[in-house]
Amino acid sequence: MRANKAVVPAAGLGTRFLPATKAQPKEMLPVVDKPAIHYIAEEVIASGIDDLLIVTGRGKRAIEDHFDRSIELEQLLEGNPSLRELQDLLDRLQVFYVRQGRPLGLGHAIACAERHVDQENFAVLLPDDLYLSDEPALAQLLAAAEELDAPVVAVREVQPQDVHRYGIIAPLPEGGLREGVHRVEDMVEKPDLEKAPSRLAVVGRYVLPPSIFGHLRATQPGAKGEIQLTDALRALCKERPVYAVEVRGERYDIGEPLGLLQAQIGFALVRADLGDGVRELLRSML
Repeated sequence: MRANKAVVPAAGLGTRFLPATKAQPKEMLPVVDKPAIHYIAEEVIASGIDDLLIVTGRGKRAIEDHFDRSIELEQLLEGNPSLRELQDLLDRLQVFYVRQGRPLGLGHAIACAERHVDQENFAVLLPDDLYLSDEPALAQLLAAAEELDAPVVAVREVQPQDVHRYGIIAPLPEGGLREGVHRVEDMVEKPDLEKAPSRLAVVGRYVLPPSIFGHLRATQPGAKGEIQLTDALRALCKERPVYAVEVRGERYDIGEPLGLLQAQIGFALVRADLGDGVRELLRSML
């Protein structure tokens, strides 16, 4: 199955980053010299998709401003390499927006994209997960989805103490087609370690069919009144094969401060203009 549209849920409140996120979206916090969501847009383009829907909420206007043209800035900084790079991205990517009126969870945020997706397969990228890899994480999933002709989710084995933070898959015994690809039998949202069916956690990238929206509509809100994507995916697994792909590359969970700091260092280290200086700085500090 092919996907030509991407959806990024970006309506969260970012409470873990208060007070920094009181007046700005957490997706606009910088990783080196780019907002975090800018890396997501670059991954979408690098994976061959040029249609991006961002699900926003109240107080997220800065995201729309970032992906808009600024004639005054372009005139003032004509020829600036960084601005030219941003202009090139905007020329290659169509960005659309829809608001999630109430904070009812990830599943509800994705359901807000139904009209835009319009009965097509689509990709989902969570902006809290950034990847450094030779091949974009999303491109790896898209290739697997096309090869398998099935929905796919990105997974990674996590440490035992982190299992309770993720949706965890139950891989079907002997259901893998090759190393790193698993047929999904079931999923559990944030289980205790003793009840977890594996340590393979879903980590922020999905390729989904439009039928997921019917499952989302049928999903009942949980204890916090939120509609969980995991519940809809469990129903999808009963309807058709769903696969989990272990994505290659370095992943950073920037949904909490330490992860954002790790991403700052990781992305800076691979920069030709910053890497040597960052290494020297780290050596001097340690």
